[in-house]
Amino acid sequence: MKKIPLKKREAKERIEKLKKEIEHYRYLYHVLDKQEISDAALDSLKHELFLLEQKYPEFITPDSPTQRVAGKPLKEFKKIDHKVRQWSLEDAFSEQEIRDWNERLRRILQEKQELQKLEYCCELKIDGLHIILNYDKGILKTGATRGNGKIGEDVTANIKTIEAVPLKLTRPLTITVEGEVFMRKSVLKQLNRQREKEGKALLANPRNAAAGAIRQLDPEIARERHLDYFAYDLSWPENKIPPTQIEELKELRKLGFKVNHHFHFAKDIDEVIQLWKTWEKRKDSQDYWIDGIVVKVNSRKLQKLLGFTGKAPRWALALKYPGEEATTVVKEIKISLGRTGKVTPVAVLAPVKLGGTTVSKASLHNLDEIRRLDVREGDTVIIHKAGDIIPQIKQVLYHLRPKESRVFHLPKHCPACGSLLVRPKGEVNYYCPNPECKLLRKNRLHYFVSKKGFDIDGLGPKIMDQLIDAGLVMEPVDIFHLKEGDLRSLEKFGEKSASNLIKAIQKSKKIEFYRFLTALGIKHIGSEMTLLLEREIERKYGTINSLKDVLTIFPRIKKEEIETIQGIGPKIAESFVSFFHKRSNLEMIAALEEAGVSLKRKESFKSILLDKTFVFSGMLESMTREEAKEKIIELGGSVSDAVSRRTNFLVVGQNPGSKLEKAKRWGVKIINEKEFLRLIS
Repeated sequence: MKKIPLKKREAKERIEKLKKEIEHYRYLYHVLDKQEISDAALDSLKHELFLLEQKYPEFITPDSPTQRVAGKPLKEFKKIDHKVRQWSLEDAFSEQEIRDWNERLRRILQEKQELQKLEYCCELKIDGLHIILNYDKGILKTGATRGNGKIGEDVTANIKTIEAVPLKLTRPLTITVEGEVFMRKSVLKQLNRQREKEGKALLANPRNAAAGAIRQLDPEIARERHLDYFAYDLSWPENKIPPTQIEELKELRKLGFKVNHHFHFAKDIDEVIQLWKTWEKRKDSQDYWIDGIVVKVNSRKLQKLLGFTGKAPRWALALKYPGEEATTVVKEIKISLGRTGKVTPVAVLAPVKLGGTTVSKASLHNLDEIRRLDVREGDTVIIHKAGDIIPQIKQVLYHLRPKESRVFHLPKHCPACGSLLVRPKGEVNYYCPNPECKLLRKNRLHYFVSKKGFDIDGLGPKIMDQLIDAGLVMEPVDIFHLKEGDLRSLEKFGEKSASNLIKAIQKSKKIEFYRFLTALGIKHIGSEMTLLLEREIERKYGTINSLKDVLTIFPRIKKEEIETIQGIGPKIAESFVSFFHKRSNLEMIAALEEAGVSLKRKESFKSILLDKTFVFSGMLESMTREEAKEKIIELGGSVSDAVSRRTNFLVVGQNPGSKLEKAKRWGVKIINEKEFLRLIS
């Protein structure tokens, strides 16, 4: 959770800005069914406001978004007065916040001289639309949205199209039941396939698709969307309510309601936290969106004693999962220098939880990207992360911008050596042109020994910096001339650690050709590209068995020959040819050969992957997507991002996307991860 130290006056200004911003998005989302920012980003703004108001309670006002339930009802629908006020829930995003909530409940019960043990009912928090059903003598009379908590919208005609909602109960009771209308992920895929054929706009996500259908005046639209419903609360019965939340869920089932079967009794708060953590890993396995766990005090008697705050029940809490988007503040914009001399602006952020990790930096890529976003120091921004992708700034919330903010200007000189930065023709990036730049040299050496290159065990950035600062390593070849005695003079190096590192260096001298190419750090050329280059060059010139072959063949290769390789563009071809036409680079390779570096001999075999195209969908368990791609290219295959009729294999991992349906339509061979591992073995 981000912590932004603010003075009292600054806190008041921040609170006022946050209130206006949140109300704007809430009105769009809840009243007009429009969404400009994600739920995760809005949750992040609301949570920041809540924490500030907890710290400065004198600034809490009745119009604050934290003091109300939702927006106004739509005028097009008939209004319904709720028999029971509809409450929202307080959110928690961390284990500490959950424990703090549990401790508050214990203190309240202690004050009331109720020392009973706190036990809980945990339910999945389905990401749908909250709906209230009213039954009279067992017959469905009305279905309504939450609205502003007291008055909702009459959507009965649409609700009646949902099969999961019983029109008649198993007993003739007069009751009010609360639950969630949602759309299954599989249904959304089917609907979007049909809409694509018909040339209609695709539905964005299950939550919006369900909410949009319920708020349509035509019930036929709701019927076509095949919506679903889970009931979870019996809020206004004519008979006595069951004594516990668990028994209430069972009673709802007996009455004919569909209840999510993943509810769980927890004997204490530790068990609640464990369940919350377990479902963070499992949530994507279900056919509906889950954005957290709802935990309720199990005992109805204790619920009554604990009561409500101005807007929420004290006895219930929504345990949210870190979103793939969140809001935070840009504290500073710094400059980073890469192995090729490329200058990259980096946003230093107020730390924030995102996708299960704490994020404090985000790449801004280049000056053009900064200008497009108009991001400045002090800005409140939405950061986005998808899978293993580095967090990026998606949007700036300009209304929250400080008055004194200034446009960011890229420095004209390298922050390390002071050289004038240059921007090559046709590129968006700036570079330090000084090959003697100390920081640039360090970064190149770090990359040379990294996992993608020589992968020398024990020779990480900190040790490499020690060697550079001590004058022991200036060029890559110096690494292979190191002796145990050289290392023992360094801090934290003993006899054993020095011996182990020298052994690791000697072991690394035999290296695969593509890894050697990668280690050279050629501009625009990473590990996946070097695998492709290795394969295509060997097809034309024969197997590259030694560094002598590299020194003999590569300087003769022309740019036009490299450009003919599928997947290689003019920039990569130019960079490759320029590197091997430069005398100093050839001298470096010759020196490495003289120091004992050699290429590993390949086994001669006919790979069944040769010329086969692979596409991946879903997450792999045994390796990263990058590692799988490298293996395929190493064995003669190729990898594409999109399924087409030319695709030979679709590798399906956990939670595959729309590529699976396309592969089925076009008859592409579909294999799972186990089959893929057998294939590459």
